Formats: sequence, structure tokens, C-alpha cells
Amino acid sequence: MIRRLDVFGRGLLKHVLKLAVEFGDCDPSGIVFHPNFFRWFDAASLHFFRDSGVPPWRETEHTHGVIGTPIVATRCDFRAPARYGDLIEVHTCMSAWGERKFTQHHQIVKGDQLLVEAFHVRVFAARHPEDPARIRAVAVPADFRDLCDRAFPPQSGQPGAA
Repeated sequence: MIRRLDVFGRGLLKHVLKLAVEFGDCDPSGIVFHPNFFRWFDAASLHFFRDSGVPPWRETEHTHGVIGTPIVATRCDFRAPARYGDLIEVHTCMSAWGERKFTQHHQIVKGDQLLVEAFHVRVFAARHPEDPARIRAVAVPADFRDLCDRAFPPQSGQPGAA
């Protein structure tokens, strides 16, 4: 389930992706294997754009030349483990926009407990004109930014700004 809500009583609208921790998400000790958090952050980013009204990347390649939004920098703090059977939520908001990059703030929570917090700096990528096997950062499409800002207003003053 995906929805917007008032997170932590601060009046901030964030995108929320609900997940159940599956057996295969865990390591032998029964806690989530850390790369899975990054998989969930990536899924939350995709859902953030989709629920903002940004078309799928396969369409934006034809309309804007944009093939996706790769991560170019990240910071992640693991505060408490998630375990098999836990119901968790990935809260995502935009914390900063730059000319060619943006920063998304992710929090994974279980109930009121913050488990993991991350900041991802991403770019809008297009195929390199001289070598289509390479990519390059392009300017943030103004219409994409408008869609995102209307659906989920950016949260200023967050650490990890772009």
C-alpha cells in the first residue's frame, strides 16, 4: 500500500511504501541483510516518482531522454534491526533539488521506531550522445520537479542536501 501521511506529527507530507519482511530478506541470524534496505529505498524512490505522476522511465527516454535516476552518493545510518515477519514502512521525501541532482531522504520505520535513515543523492540520467553504453547527468526536467513538488512538497533543512 502506498499513501501520503503526516509523519511524526511534524506536518510533513512524505510518500510511504508498506512492506512485510520476508524470510529471504534475512541473513542466518534472522535480521534483514543490509543490501535489502537499499533495494527497498530504490523501490520507494521509483514509487515516489510514479505516485507523483512522473511517467515510467521507458516512456521518459522517448519524451525527455531520461533513462532513470542513479545514485551518485549515499549516507545510511542503521539504528535498529528489522526481522522476519516485521511490517515496515519506507518514508520518502525530497530534501533538496539541484540543477542536475536531487536528494531523497528515506526513513524505514516499524511503528514509531526509526530503524534506518538514508540520504541518497541522485541524478537524472540520459544516454551519452557519443557512446550510448555510457550515461550522463542532465538537467532536472522542470515538469518532473513540478509534479513531485505538488504531490510531496520538499522538506527543507534536511541534512544531506543536494
